[in-house]
Amino acid sequence: MSTDLVHELKGLIISTLDLKDLDPEQIGDQDPLFGEGLGLDSIDGLELVVSLEKNYGIRVSSSEESRAMLQSVAVLAAHIEAKQRELHQVPESPHS
Repeated sequence: MSTDLVHELKGLIISTLDLKDLDPEQIGDQDPLFGEGLGLDSIDGLELVVSLEKNYGIRVSSSEESRAMLQSVAVLAAHIEAKQRELHQVPESPHS
């Protein structure tokens, strides 16, 4: 997982959710984004998913997927990298 992506995601979370009191360094890579961690709620999660889809060209197909990927910044970064790899894979030719 790219440390640049992790730092970028922390900044995106702060700007998307208008968390002016936080710096990216204050968000731990493994800290939960909901509940005891960052304290996000379901509306925050929805706003964040929309921003992620727009900024990273990924598609989140279900609420289960969004809950799974929004566990922490580290999990989110790994999910985005996997989704982007899927998008950039070239289908194999049936005649190869």
